[in-house]
Amino acid sequence: MMVNAMKQIIISAILIASATAPADARLFGRKTAPVDFSASLPQPVAPPPAVATGSIFQINDGYAALYEGSRARRIGDPLTIVLVERTAASKSAGTKLDSGGSFGITPPTTGLASKLFNPSDVSASGKRNFAGTGSADQSNTLSGEVSVTVAKVFPNGTMLVQGQKRVTLNRGDEFVQIKGLIRTADIDAENRVLSTRVADAQIAYTGKGDVARASRQGWLSRFFAVVSPF
Repeated sequence: MMVNAMKQIIISAILIASATAPADARLFGRKTAPVDFSASLPQPVAPPPAVATGSIFQINDGYAALYEGSRARRIGDPLTIVLVERTAASKSAGTKLDSGGSFGITPPTTGLASKLFNPSDVSASGKRNFAGTGSADQSNTLSGEVSVTVAKVFPNGTMLVQGQKRVTLNRGDEFVQIKGLIRTADIDAENRVLSTRVADAQIAYTGKGDVARASRQGWLSRFFAVVSPF
């Protein structure tokens, strides 16, 4: 009987959490679509037939203007994103309240009333105070380099780049993934771009394996964290 009651409680909690916590729907099996960080390669195109011009330089073999150099400019071209992310935030708040008051009446010192009242019987005082403080600090640092490829080129010269780096360690894998928009003018002579110059950047540093599983809450703990009213 106790087991059946526990089952009913868990089922009711799941139904309530499903209706009131849509942001945590992934706990109940519905996952969001993953972001594509895979390398983009140009579609294979049959090369045009070679035309004998008698010249050593053949434009069909590839051509780049002198001012462009080896900078990425076409779909599938690789370039390097230099990660120089550094963020810091701090917030603090404090409140203090203090108030007091008193009230008193001096009783008569003569006559019959003086025998009925004492000075302490007709005096009152009150005091109220409150103090509250709060603070929050957060800082993040991410450095390194990730090579990506050009996924799309827009008419205004901006390019959508995406890519990832996978490092296999002893007890798991580490992923550094990035996606965003860059300008051709921000690419330096070494074909590199600072991550602070990437617009609408999506940067992810994740991992999987024994270490990642050990540092993550179990599914039952995450479930009760969602449905708990405290």
